[in-house]
Amino acid sequence: MISKQDRRNKIKARIRGKISGTAGRPRMSVFRSNKQIYVQLVDDAEGKTLVCASSKGIEEGNKIEIAAKVGKAIAEKALAAGVTEVVFDRNGYLFHGRVKSLADAAREGGLKF
Repeated sequence: MISKQDRRNKIKARIRGKISGTAGRPRMSVFRSNKQIYVQLVDDAEGKTLVCASSKGIEEGNKIEIAAKVGKAIAEKALAAGVTEVVFDRNGYLFHGRVKSLADAAREGGLKF
């Protein structure tokens, strides 16, 4: 029997084999825990995190609404840093719920992916 974590790691490795971030089009990586959601824009060529945002400090609303606020925050920070296009990395999670809410809010904020 394969555990949930092992299954996610296999999916994550398969996704990361296909996508990579550059300075012009960084990888938008999402991490989700039970309580928080984190997102960062990563330039894989140099191994640098360009911009990051998280749900720490945001307390009003349910988890999906909080994820949408994080998506808007990352879009604002990315546009301020001069990034308009990203490669979305769902990090092995299903594109559903909080991950989808974050992605939709980032698109509404002006990011293209």
